[in-house]
Amino acid sequence: MADGALHIVCPTCHAVNRVPAAKLADGGKCGACHGLLFNGHPATLDYVSFRKHIDRSDIPIVVDFWAAWCGPCKMMAPVFEAVGIELQPYVRFAKVDTEQESGLASQYNIRSIPTLIAFKNGKELGRIAGAMDRPNLLEWIRQHISSN
Repeated sequence: MADGALHIVCPTCHAVNRVPAAKLADGGKCGACHGLLFNGHPATLDYVSFRKHIDRSDIPIVVDFWAAWCGPCKMMAPVFEAVGIELQPYVRFAKVDTEQESGLASQYNIRSIPTLIAFKNGKELGRIAGAMDRPNLLEWIRQHISSN
């Protein structure tokens, strides 16, 4: 944004907040629900909140398309959350349950899970299928986020 503010979507109520770029590292609270804008957990998204995060956020979003029955998804979940904590507030981590949001899974052609997709400004930056350990996840994210 021209005034140095960024749009950050709240992970709890999904309201769009304007945060001065210089204060992004301070975290901040949502103007609507007063929850933390970066709470150390991936945002849980449905179709409407997914669209808002992808289309309105000025920071990159890394989305984990997963399902509760998926063993590799369960194995990767703690790694995904830990890396999300490490990279916040400069990257938002989010999860989409493909069983609950089959329309999103279909729209994004999710054929295997877990599948990670990185987005920025409404555009897909990259995707990868399969569980990853911390070093590989960090490398994949940095490769796709920093090159765009």
